[in-house]
Amino acid sequence: MDQYCILGRIGEGVHGIVFKAKHVKTGEIVALKKVALGRLEDGIPNQALREIKALQEMEDNQYVVQLKAVFPHSAGFVLAFEFMLSDLAEVMRHAQRPLAQAQVKSYLQMLLKGVAFCHANNIVHRDLKPANLLISASGQLKIADFGLARVFSPDGSRLYTHQVATRAVGCIMGELLNGSPLFPGENDIEQLCYVHRILGTPNPQVWPELTELPDYNKISFKEQAPVPLEEVLPDASPQALDLLGQFLLYPPRQRIAASKLPCLPIHLSCRFLSV
Repeated sequence: MDQYCILGRIGEGVHGIVFKAKHVKTGEIVALKKVALGRLEDGIPNQALREIKALQEMEDNQYVVQLKAVFPHSAGFVLAFEFMLSDLAEVMRHAQRPLAQAQVKSYLQMLLKGVAFCHANNIVHRDLKPANLLISASGQLKIADFGLARVFSPDGSRLYTHQVATRAVGCIMGELLNGSPLFPGENDIEQLCYVHRILGTPNPQVWPELTELPDYNKISFKEQAPVPLEEVLPDASPQALDLLGQFLLYPPRQRIAASKLPCLPIHLSCRFLSV
């Protein structure tokens, strides 16, 4: 830790405090996440281990935040990341209005490239949201905070918990276009109600695997028809709404994949995603 000079505090996460620091010898500015261990016998928190493992298993990529070093410190350890000036949540919070279409295109394209890279390396992030998408001084977007990430098996042989909070790409795109979350629920039930109001109440006809979900039939919802996305986002272009509709589908297997970005139809990839 002596090799760094602390310049200020950036924020605090679930497992540690993040500081802005400068490397004494090189002058490089970094973000240091200090992770404290409550008791020695408790070991390193699982989320911190997952973040380290996920980032170490991926090669350097311009759309994923770089983990520069991990070293012990006091009763814990420190993760040194490349320093990023802001995050997408802060960018949207300080915008005078919903972001310009060119900004939405640029951020979405970088996000999709980052997600495609993670999936190509068998990493599923599971906590994508604007606060975890860091923005550099030059406007570069990078995916960060892999504390809930998992290594997945392409053959689907490994089982995972369904108790994960995340917005995913389609929800982030909608938030970029809208200037605020599309589904602003404060709890699980309210969240589902917001989703149903826009996408309609799901049923086995539109989502055959619905009945196989772990909590299916534990609660019933009022039947609602989907609302056309042009009514939800009246200022968005038809091309943007077309792409958004391919993300916001109930059956996961029917949603467009991030890896399909280069193969999108010409009216989407050129007119919407090019800047």
